[in-house]
This record gives sequence, C-alpha cells and structure tokens, in this order.
Amino acid sequence: MIKREIYMSRIRPFINTELIKVMTGIRRCGKSVMLELIKQELEESGVNPAQFISINFEDMSYSHLQTAQSLHNEIKKRASEIQGKVYLFFDEIQEVKDWEKCVNSLRVSLDCDIYITGSNARLLSGELATYLGGRYVEFVIYPFSFAEFMELYRSIAPDESMQRCFQKYLLSGGMPYLANIRYADEPSKQYLHDLFNSVQLKDIVRRNKIRDVDLLERVIAYVMANVGNTFSATSLAKFLKNEQRTVAPETILNYIKYCCEAYLFYQVKREDLQGKQILSTNEKYYIADHGIREAVFGGNMRDINLILENIVYLELLRRGYAVTVGRFGDKEIDFVCDKRGDKLYVQVAYLLASDETINREFGVYDTIRDNYPKYVVSMDELEMSRNGIKHCNIRNFLLMKEWN
Repeated sequence: MIKREIYMSRIRPFINTELIKVMTGIRRCGKSVMLELIKQELEESGVNPAQFISINFEDMSYSHLQTAQSLHNEIKKRASEIQGKVYLFFDEIQEVKDWEKCVNSLRVSLDCDIYITGSNARLLSGELATYLGGRYVEFVIYPFSFAEFMELYRSIAPDESMQRCFQKYLLSGGMPYLANIRYADEPSKQYLHDLFNSVQLKDIVRRNKIRDVDLLERVIAYVMANVGNTFSATSLAKFLKNEQRTVAPETILNYIKYCCEAYLFYQVKREDLQGKQILSTNEKYYIADHGIREAVFGGNMRDINLILENIVYLELLRRGYAVTVGRFGDKEIDFVCDKRGDKLYVQVAYLLASDETINREFGVYDTIRDNYPKYVVSMDELEMSRNGIKHCNIRNFLLMKEWN
C-alpha cells in the first residue's frame, strides 16, 4: 500500500475527534485503502483493532444492513461488546437508505470515531447537510498522481527512465488497482473499461433513474472527446441534432451534472480576470482519470495537449487549489489557482516548437500585473523561462514539492 501522505496529512488532525470524516471520489480511486491506512495509524498509536467495526456496503453479506434502522441496531449491539472508544468504518455508505440519520444518531449516542466513504458528491448535500451540518469534514480522494504512480510502477519496472514512466502514465492513468495486474496493456484496458461501465450504470444511470441510456452514452462520449475544450450545452444539442437526436440543453446539463456528481467529470468555470466575475457559459470539463478515457475512447496521444492539461488540472485539485479558467480580454489562461489567498497561474502546452507558440503561451501573462508565480508547462526538455515567467517540463512540475 502506498502511504498517500498527501491525504493522511489532512485527515490526521481530525482522527479521534467527534467530526465525521467523509472521503469521496470516483469508484475505485483508493478510498477503501484510505480506511486501511487510518486503521494502520490507529493501531500504531496503541488502539486495539478489536475496537474497529468495518462494513463495506458493496459486500452482499451486509445487504441486510442497508436501512438506517437495521444498521443502527447492528452497530449498537456490536458496540456494547467493545470496551473503550468504538471506531466505525463505513465503505460506500450511499448504499444505505437514510444513512445520515443512522450516522448522526451513532455520533450522538456512542463514544465513537466515524469514517465513511462514498462515490457520489450528493452524499454531502440536502439531507446530510441538515443532519450533520458543521459536524463533518470532507476529503476528496483522487486517482494516483504521477509521483504515486511512479512509486508503484518503479517497483514493477525498476529500470524504467522517468520519460518512459510518464509515457506509461499518459496511457494508463492513475487507477490504483492497475498495479495488481502489473500495468499490462490489455488487462489494464479491460479493467478500466469495466470500471467505467460500473460508474455509468451504478453511479449515474441507476442513481438518477435515467431511462434514455443511449443519450447519456452519447453525451459522455462527447464530453470525453472534448476534455479541456470549452463548449456549451447548446452546441452539444446541435451536435446531437445532426445525429438525429433532438434533446433540450437542460437535459444535457442534467446528464453532465450527474456525471460530475459521480466524480467522472470535473467542471471548471471561466473567470473574467478584469471584471473579477465568474462567467456563466462555456465551462470546461476534465475527466477524473485520463486512463479511463484512453480505455473507453482512445486517442490520448492524438489529443496529448488536452491530456497534459487534464493531468495538470487533477494535480492542482489534489494539492488543494480552487481552479478556474482565466479570461483577460481575448486571451485565456488555462488555470488560475487559489489556495486560501495563495495564487498561481499555469499555462499548459504540448511543445514550444515555434516562436509563435512561445509568444502565445508566454504572452497570455503580459496583462497580469501581480507577483504571483506564473508557469508555462510543456513536454520540452530545455528550460525556456523568460521575463519572470517560469517554464517547466511537465514531469518535473508534477514532481515538485512546492510551486513558488
């Protein structure tokens, strides 16, 4: 198991507090492993594993506990046989009907420390906010970063250069389970394809009671093809009309929203840097794992500039930045990043092969007059920093401890 210290360092301060620790993220991104890492840490600090109660609700043997009342009764019964604080680990909690009532009741009535995971962003809206308002902390877990991927891949292929590791990462992505099949090409594709199907079926179709699955598949294919490109629901509706599917833009927006709630896609809003306002149209979308895109849609090497953007975007999220696309007049900055007032600008290109490309990528910063770090990130091996703007090879950028 990789230690995933980037998350553990955030979770650690909340261990043994009354706040409910909620880990969310796309199916199979490593949330269950986070629960194991927390247990490991508790054991090392002297907690007896007999104080742990762990339930994975995707396991059929717990299907009788999928209502709030039955789960509550079971936990109270098992907790009465435990001495000292009880540690509760609930995996894929969204399978339990009215789970928030049960969790809130346990929080109040037991001396316990609660950890839950779920594969849907709506976990923390609506009902939950009412029951647990202010009493939980959320941690979004992402697939492996390039650094985490390298740590595992090097244990399988110790002699691979960093360049070869990155090429593998471009096609395989960061889903943790791939290490178990040693990143073999065909099995990896099969696994990612099946994973995508289960996200689509369980977390999107079933959860939102979608009847027109064919339309959903077309919408997902379009968004996948256009990761990193701005488009509107209206333009997608026109595209579908050409394919003899008439559909309202609102329906398209709903379908994309369901995909975002299942953590398949992330929406990035555009920000007018002059007027300091968020623009309401033509957002961009990125996929949770670019390996899924290669397995399902293909073409990662053909669309490499978009995939590099996707990788950088996810790395910014992993490190806790809020990210928008910046617009200044007719120029666009790929990523404007903010972490509690610390700002960072990132422009991503495939190769700075011509003067025209260099002028375009560096030129977007001409009108930005602040002193926050500004990066141009590309696959180039030679460093081309200029005018206080840092140029960085993408591999080095992803492996840097700090961007400053």
